[in-house]
Amino acid sequence: MAAIGEAAQAGGVKPPATATPKVVQVWDPFVRVFHWSLVGLFALAFVTGDEIEGVHVAAGYAVAGLVGLRVLWGVVGSRHARFGDFVRSPASVLAYCRAVAAGKAPRFLGHNPAGGAMIVALLTMLAGISATGFMMTTDSFWGSEWVEDLHAALVYATLGLIGLHVSGVVLSGLAHRENLVKAMITGRKRAL
Repeated sequence: MAAIGEAAQAGGVKPPATATPKVVQVWDPFVRVFHWSLVGLFALAFVTGDEIEGVHVAAGYAVAGLVGLRVLWGVVGSRHARFGDFVRSPASVLAYCRAVAAGKAPRFLGHNPAGGAMIVALLTMLAGISATGFMMTTDSFWGSEWVEDLHAALVYATLGLIGLHVSGVVLSGLAHRENLVKAMITGRKRAL
């Protein structure tokens, strides 16, 4: 748990119950616009599917562009947007998950280790969906059943990850008494 040190309160001093907690900016505008744009575009691509091909393909290209920009922003962006701030080792992720199961998960200002792993997983899946979707528009793979099957499998696996992501947000929000959806809209969270 020592690797999860960011979550500890400095000096162990808590503000008086009547004090208004200090709020700090965590998520920059790019991260917030990326997140909600991705939610909308993925939903649009999912519901249009084979029904409205032009919209589906356009949404897919937009998702691919967003994923590319997010990867770049993960290298050069603001502190909590950078992969170095939230990508942890598998051992750290498992230790954090055990702490969650025990009801002792520390609070993080940025993404916790499980959230960081989820971001990597979702970006990877979305890149795979985009790549297979593009492949289906090329002469080489037009009508290729295995590419269509892989594309669909990645979409449904991503829906499963989205369900886990939303569950994690709800669980973490309840455990730490904070509105994480609001934080992803305003960019602000209660300071550690």
